[in-house]
Amino acid sequence: MRTAEISRDTRETKIYLKLDLDGKGRPSVATGVGFLDHMLELFSVHSGIDLTVRCEGDTQVDFHHSVEDVGICLGTALKEALGDKKGIARFADRVVPMDECAALVALDISGRPFLNFEKKMVGKIGEFDAELVEEFLRAFAFNAGVNLYVDLLKGGNMHHEAEAIFKALAKCVQDAVKIVSDRIPSSKGVL
Repeated sequence: MRTAEISRDTRETKIYLKLDLDGKGRPSVATGVGFLDHMLELFSVHSGIDLTVRCEGDTQVDFHHSVEDVGICLGTALKEALGDKKGIARFADRVVPMDECAALVALDISGRPFLNFEKKMVGKIGEFDAELVEEFLRAFAFNAGVNLYVDLLKGGNMHHEAEAIFKALAKCVQDAVKIVSDRIPSSKGVL
């Protein structure tokens, strides 16, 4: 079973996250940040990962702590669920359009964390600070131990930009965690 359950309790957030990499794409998400809920739900649906997230955060301050800490938990859970990574495809890239926008995401589940986020998102998506998309992705990448590259090939409405990014990430994760062999996908023999 490629599953993980994570709890994180700080002065800023209290989070419970559970995922099943071999699920059916069923989300159950309540973070207190509506836009983040929307992004996590579509991540779950498009990755095929069953995802449960509960977050109580200091949203009276702003959404930063909740968004970043959920990213930490999602990355940690992915890493835990993959174990030694035996048999996974490891690499993936996708271009996903969303109306007038298109996002390119590429990742390598290498154990070496890195984020390259090409185009800064600045402004508001409703009450959500668009720059938090990058914060979420950084927290996810560094805690999952993945190389993650994100580029907006065509921008437009920031809601659509974020959706294209999260959908492309979902498809990349789905592709990269697939079992395609019976060995560790590395010339070193370890990831």
